[in-house]
Amino acid sequence: MRALKIVFWTLYRIWFYILMAVPIIVMFPFLFISILHERWYPYFFIMARIWAKFILFGMGFRVKLETEQEIIEGRSYMFVANHTSMTDIMLMLSVVKNPFVFVGKKELAKIPLFGFFYKRTCILVDRKSSKSRMAVFERAQKRLSQGLSICIFPEGGVPDDESIILDEFKDGAFRLAIDHHIPIVPLTFADNKKRFSYTFFSGSPGEMRVKIHHFFDTKNASSEYKKTLKASVREVLLKQLEQFNS
Repeated sequence: MRALKIVFWTLYRIWFYILMAVPIIVMFPFLFISILHERWYPYFFIMARIWAKFILFGMGFRVKLETEQEIIEGRSYMFVANHTSMTDIMLMLSVVKNPFVFVGKKELAKIPLFGFFYKRTCILVDRKSSKSRMAVFERAQKRLSQGLSICIFPEGGVPDDESIILDEFKDGAFRLAIDHHIPIVPLTFADNKKRFSYTFFSGSPGEMRVKIHHFFDTKNASSEYKKTLKASVREVLLKQLEQFNS
């Protein structure tokens, strides 16, 4: 039985990367044109959402979305969510319609095909470099001035310890939101780790539950409010994860 599971998990991983590659190859000319000018990014974003939904459907994932507050079209937000799986990228693209830019680790740029567009459309950060972290704020400011939103996984990566439900948050997302007076939109991803974790021999088709929580307003917030805001947002996600897992 264990041998059959290993075969399934291996094929399932291979199938995932096939699903990642196929729409990129098919849409490559249009994707390439859309990244030639930053103002064309919304067109790239539409194709990215098609790519994401194609993968989720092909992997047998069913998205179940619960929304406490509606996202307004044309407004800029800071989207934050817990991070346990590479499918977090696809799920975020699937459930959020407002064009946003990911702030993500530079290592993903090494993935063939995907990495080509990832490094040209996302804000890459080397978390070991203070210079790189400062550059993130400059690039994010430019994107926000263009009317886009930003998405950051504030844990800064996937926790190494499997027992950690939600790791401690970094400051970046909250500092940016306060500096630019944009609402923070917390999202809880309930099942991504079970569906497709970074552990190779794991995963299965099934439901992916998402909850979009009430927004946190930063309009009149000062920089001193950053720690309180970070703790409050983390508490919302942690309680929801515990509720999903109970």
